[in-house]
Amino acid sequence: MTVIMGVLNVTPDSFSDGGRFESVDAAVAHAVELTEQGADLIDVGGESTRPGAPRVPVEQELGRVLPVIEQLTARGIRTSIDTMNAQTARAAVAAGTEWINDVSGGQADPEMFAAAAELECGFMLSHWRGHSADMNALAHYGDAAFDVRDELRRQVDKALDAGVHGSRLIVDPGLGFAKDHGHNWRILGRLDVLEELGYPVLIGASRKRFLGRLLPDDAPIQARDLPTAVISALAAHSGVWGVRVHDVVSTRVALAVVDAWKTGAR
Repeated sequence: MTVIMGVLNVTPDSFSDGGRFESVDAAVAHAVELTEQGADLIDVGGESTRPGAPRVPVEQELGRVLPVIEQLTARGIRTSIDTMNAQTARAAVAAGTEWINDVSGGQADPEMFAAAAELECGFMLSHWRGHSADMNALAHYGDAAFDVRDELRRQVDKALDAGVHGSRLIVDPGLGFAKDHGHNWRILGRLDVLEELGYPVLIGASRKRFLGRLLPDDAPIQARDLPTAVISALAAHSGVWGVRVHDVVSTRVALAVVDAWKTGAR
């Protein structure tokens, strides 16, 4: 069954739910709710990566995520840390996190690959070309599906050279990061190209801007949960390892449909 990663943004400025789960109590309560709804893993992030978002000091990021991870670990809830900072990754793993989810694919912090190798935890490596403030200007591709595969391969090789074990790697095409709506759809339509890398694939399309283009201009951001669920179903049918989503309920139903479709029974 495809892994469901529930998104938990412990930030004041994330594009979808910034500020809603900024307090430790609210964040923990939401993580518990997502788990009860069917999330297999809670992805805890303390720095927004929405387009144009500024960087935050590592100390501030740590102050946001560590108390939450500690409480979730104590409750037996599995977590990943959504961070581009090796220092945060180390502290999060020490607090009980099982996975590092680096949307920069090891490019934002030169110490990240060494940290992932030393910690011997799972490592989710995304395609990335630059920080949020600059990434829109970097959205130029010959063929997005093949270019992303090739650029991810280079980062995977660097991770392996640094000592990260291949069995711990997950690759993510980084939908929305230095990509316009056409690039995102091209990548999703050719997941087979990404699978040529030989590593499990994570898809994070949830509520992203390119989905809004399918909806009326005045549609609330939560209306993007339906196209997200469809993408999750199609991705799961293609064999991806996991999907990263805000709305676990619709995703769980979508994946149940895929499972029934494949097995002929439910």
